[in-house]
Amino acid sequence: MLPEIRQSEYLYDVPKFELDKTDIDDLMNDLKAFHEDFADCFHRSESRDNFLRYMSGQFSPIERKSIEPISHAIEGAQVRAMQRFVSDAPWDDDKIMSKYRFLLNEDLGHPDGAIIFDESGFQKKGDDSIGVGRQYCGTIGKVENCQVGVFVSYTSPYGYALVDKRLYLPQKWFTEAYAARREKCKLPPNTEFKTKPQLAAEMLKEISDQGQLPFRYILADSVYANSPEFIDVADSLVGITYMVQVPSNTQCWLKRPATIKKSYQYGGELRTKRAISDQATEPITFSAFASGLSKVFWYRRIVSEGTKGPIEYEFSRRQVVLCKDGQPSRTAWLLVRRNIAPEPEYSYFISNASTSVQLKMLVWLSGLRWSIEQCFEETKTELGMDHYEVRKFPGWHHHMLTCMLAHFFLWHQKIRLGKKSTIAYSIAA
Repeated sequence: MLPEIRQSEYLYDVPKFELDKTDIDDLMNDLKAFHEDFADCFHRSESRDNFLRYMSGQFSPIERKSIEPISHAIEGAQVRAMQRFVSDAPWDDDKIMSKYRFLLNEDLGHPDGAIIFDESGFQKKGDDSIGVGRQYCGTIGKVENCQVGVFVSYTSPYGYALVDKRLYLPQKWFTEAYAARREKCKLPPNTEFKTKPQLAAEMLKEISDQGQLPFRYILADSVYANSPEFIDVADSLVGITYMVQVPSNTQCWLKRPATIKKSYQYGGELRTKRAISDQATEPITFSAFASGLSKVFWYRRIVSEGTKGPIEYEFSRRQVVLCKDGQPSRTAWLLVRRNIAPEPEYSYFISNASTSVQLKMLVWLSGLRWSIEQCFEETKTELGMDHYEVRKFPGWHHHMLTCMLAHFFLWHQKIRLGKKSTIAYSIAA
């Protein structure tokens, strides 16, 4: 179970989730009413019925929640019809997502909301499923044959939920050797290779442009922080603060170094460029900065309550000038976190927060990513997010979309019932 963040020291407390079968008088009727909002997103009544059956299977007590077990457990469901529905039948995905975000804003929307980016891996056997390959799988912490999805969650004082997803396709899937597999998996012909940060930047821009979800903060780990595409989009959003984790070897200056103009010849032309002055100091790594700090600059803070008592870290912050391609770049806050141990482990974060930001705000932001981890844990352990056996591109997206909707439906039930729990939830059959 992930620890609970203390409300008294932070901007707001993010509630955890608890819902039991005794809290809902008639789950199926409530689920049917919820599905009526999405009825016009499908062309045929058969698809609308299968949409309800598939999500009903995700709430069922069956051990494995893939298509075949769901089809055997849910009345009226048929294996082949369900397979066609998930992977081949037309869905109006954009309309479903728009309706979903409207409902999510009704329940969870808040001006100080945060959107959080992270990836999740799904182990798979064989080579035929869309996007599968030997790649790092964070779920098990090693390289394995898997699919990887890039996800976005929304977090506010009212709860948390996943709000978007993209399937990462390794570069080899765009080679000629994979042409037949791309066609078999129904990958849209105009799809181009995109890195994980590029997929995240695409979703960030879309969420911002659509304006359906109010947010003030953006959080991500080092995979996305190292991408100019992602940071450029985040920087372009007026009034938005981001906090991203970065590697220990990231370089910076503690003061902006002096620069001079240097002349050089290129193609027979005399040109000038900005260069670091010979008198300027060399940039240092974040790890070098942290290791040289006196203990007087470290602040001890209780960040959460664990099963064995309060969890404490020490924090230090400093405004630094980031180094990009050997040249001074933007000024940002550097937040360093270390655990309380004889040989502490360090984590590093950068933020574009204002110069007046207080340490407690940076500390709070650095720990807020637990909510997307909780989204993954809850949808995988309770709703079968990682149980799917679909191989086609539309099938992967449709399965993930139903998991997102099912997870939010439970939050909706909790909110409308006014439950104020502070422990992780369980779904009873």
